[in-house]
Amino acid sequence: MNQRTIRRQDGINLIELMIVVAIISIIAAVAYPAYTRYVENARRADCTGGLAGLANAMERHYSINGSYLGAAAAGANTGAPAVFDTACPIDGGTATYNLTISAATASTFTIQAAPTGAHAGDRCGTLTLTNTGVKGVTGAAAGNDWQACWR
Repeated sequence: MNQRTIRRQDGINLIELMIVVAIISIIAAVAYPAYTRYVENARRADCTGGLAGLANAMERHYSINGSYLGAAAAGANTGAPAVFDTACPIDGGTATYNLTISAATASTFTIQAAPTGAHAGDRCGTLTLTNTGVKGVTGAAAGNDWQACWR
């Protein structure tokens, strides 16, 4: 009597492996842009807090000196602030935004956070804040909702 033995196949074949690779590629193609957008939004939100901190420091400077003048480095009226950190995140780390005093008079100021480094291409551009609390952006991508940049 002739017995045929049936060999059992172990492992996976090339087609199955290619299907798994294709599925992982599709998931990565969708997930990575969403992740980078999330990180960009988180860094921007952190810096809006940094701008609020700089605005508070400007108000402290005003209450002590009776003027917003001289709050920048070396007693200047514009430029890198001397009364607060010059970059976001304010806890150190790699700078994603540079904080500056873009305009100051005795009774008004405008401060800004300009994206820098890997974040330089941010779709929201430069965030601005005035002493009256008016928020804005400059250099934002066309059609961009600037109010969403401050959320």
